[in-house]
Amino acid sequence: MFGRKKKQHTEMKPYDSEKQMPVIRASICTGEQVAGFKDRESGKFEEAMLIRGEGDLQEFCSRYGVNKEDIKKVW
Repeated sequence: MFGRKKKQHTEMKPYDSEKQMPVIRASICTGEQVAGFKDRESGKFEEAMLIRGEGDLQEFCSRYGVNKEDIKKVW
């Protein structure tokens, strides 16, 4: 009843480089950054993980096999 909540791990979906492109969506006001994938046809953004620092960005790149140079930043 009392205690810490267990972390809920989100399901890791495969990344399709032909249909999706890696994107970091950043807030102008708060500076919060979320890494994910944007559909090339519909423009729909799918969140993958929150980016708090360089370590999180490295984890995102290694987890999904993306190069840092390929990631586009969207405001």
